[in-house]
Amino acid sequence: MTLFTDFDIQLFKSGKHYRLYEKMGSHIVTHEGVEGVFFAVWAPNASKVAVIGSFNGWNAQTHLLNPRWDGSGIWEIFIPNIGKGELYKYLIVNQHTGEALQKSDPFALHWETPPNTSSVVWDMDYEWQDKKWLDNRQKNAGKQLEQPCSVYEMHMASWRRYPDNNLPLTYRDLGDQLPAYLQEMGFTHVEFMPVMEHPYGPSWGYQIVGYFAPTSRMGTPEDFMYLIDKLHQHDIGVILDWVPSHFPEDAHGLARFDGTHLYEHADPRKGFHPDWKSAIFNYGRNEVRSFLISNALFWLDKYHADGLRVDAVASMLYLDYSREEGQWIPNIYGGRENLEAISLIKEFNEVVYANYPDVQTIAEESTAWPGVSRPLYDGGLGFGMKWMMGWMHDTLKYFKEDPMYRRFHQGKLSFSIIYAFHENFMLPLSHDEVVYGKGSLIGRMPGDEWQKHANLRLLFSYMFTHPGAKLLFMGGEIAQYQEWNFDASLDWDSLQNKFKKGIQETVKDLNHLYKNEKALHELQFSDQGFQWVDHSDSTNSVFAYIRKGKEAEDTVVVIGNFTPRVMHGYEIGVPDAGTYTQIFNSDDKKYGGSGMSACAEEGVLTNPNLRHGFDQEIAITLPPLGMVVLKLK
Repeated sequence: MTLFTDFDIQLFKSGKHYRLYEKMGSHIVTHEGVEGVFFAVWAPNASKVAVIGSFNGWNAQTHLLNPRWDGSGIWEIFIPNIGKGELYKYLIVNQHTGEALQKSDPFALHWETPPNTSSVVWDMDYEWQDKKWLDNRQKNAGKQLEQPCSVYEMHMASWRRYPDNNLPLTYRDLGDQLPAYLQEMGFTHVEFMPVMEHPYGPSWGYQIVGYFAPTSRMGTPEDFMYLIDKLHQHDIGVILDWVPSHFPEDAHGLARFDGTHLYEHADPRKGFHPDWKSAIFNYGRNEVRSFLISNALFWLDKYHADGLRVDAVASMLYLDYSREEGQWIPNIYGGRENLEAISLIKEFNEVVYANYPDVQTIAEESTAWPGVSRPLYDGGLGFGMKWMMGWMHDTLKYFKEDPMYRRFHQGKLSFSIIYAFHENFMLPLSHDEVVYGKGSLIGRMPGDEWQKHANLRLLFSYMFTHPGAKLLFMGGEIAQYQEWNFDASLDWDSLQNKFKKGIQETVKDLNHLYKNEKALHELQFSDQGFQWVDHSDSTNSVFAYIRKGKEAEDTVVVIGNFTPRVMHGYEIGVPDAGTYTQIFNSDDKKYGGSGMSACAEEGVLTNPNLRHGFDQEIAITLPPLGMVVLKLK
């Protein structure tokens, strides 16, 4: 028997088969009234392929696969009377060298728990309960960029751990704890660092061998579906990290899969990544393109993911990425652009949005490549959003400065607006900023304990009122002092400290402010939604700006004092006459602040006077290391 039609093979060989997971790998089927498992693997340079497993005593002579006659390089077999839970690998013999390799199934839906490496025959038997979420998502298709998007980035295995053995929570335990927490905190989405099966824990999941299987460290595929289902039932979207840029060279993985460089480039100048000591996909090979795009659609299809954040896009775009002269091969035009990878990225985005117009693709791209988040018809790469790395670097450098000297660095904060609307930017304070000796976010803030926490509240307030979507790595919301440790739980006990609890309350209220105030999200990717009031007051290290929604009555005014000095009677121009009230103040006592309010509870009335280009002004108190948001009553 076979699951392949001639059309399947034609699509596969042309790089246009986007649902390969329905054909390749292991599938529980019934053939001529007998239930069994159909196996299919791509190994075009093999002379022999056998499936070995728990059902045949790992004997390479018992179940030899049959090569297809069509030149596809696919080998297949139906084995009756076996089923779910069987362990297996492929024994592949190279036709030129006779080398025999034991390989796990690239399309396996489930794997043994590392350090074991066998694939597991599995099905996807789960009854979803998230129809309401998916219907609402579909209803808002095409409007994603007008919606609030506040992402909680997390490494599942180190969010919380069992205290008695320091093991990670299971997917189901996460499903019972995480959704309610994120809902209470006001996040709209969670982004999971790579969940796909990986052999080496310290890689944080970024060295993948099982592209179609969630890691079995925390449960089964159904258990992971349960987690996503519960998140959707709590109105939390799920973004998955996706890594098409490289893969590890472990013997059981994709590298030298049939004794040749099948999935990766043979020339190390294109096929080996010097930073991560890993293999790079051959983006010009049609079958590999089918593999990668099928994998992207798989997680959107079978696991109901709401978005994919694509890792290390810059390393894919440039042939000379992290390479010295002579270590890379120019493209056919003599340039440094990786034309095959660019083509794949464009096709990936085109196919994703054609099939799932209600999801989002997000690029982690650290260069000035133009149009990353612009549509293909406009010459872009087609992503929905791009991480704003420049904003992150400049902002953290600014906040590290002693407030006494911030007046000399005013441009570090104002500069981002010059290019803020060139892309659909997401502002990332990600895991990369709290590892490798960089220190935690709170640890990088200057001053005594009170000032450190005031600075962090100010940083988050600036982030949530700046144009763009938001991303905060777990632990930042509780001002954890320690750097992130992938092998330990977050320091939840620190919430006994009033300043830590105050940071958590600040993030919670900022999330709700961001979601409730249309001015902060409706035009977050358009220059129509932002206007400077004043960014030139470097003497006082004050910034003031306006955020706008589609309707004038949604406008808010944001003023930040980046020094610990209280400023009474600070005069600021405002766009409309009337009474302005304070709707947020990062210096509120409930956050651990001094409680210095910008104005009286009933608000502050405008005074007709030309200031900052407006016909009226208000005089307010600027709290120390504080940011206030005002709105016309």
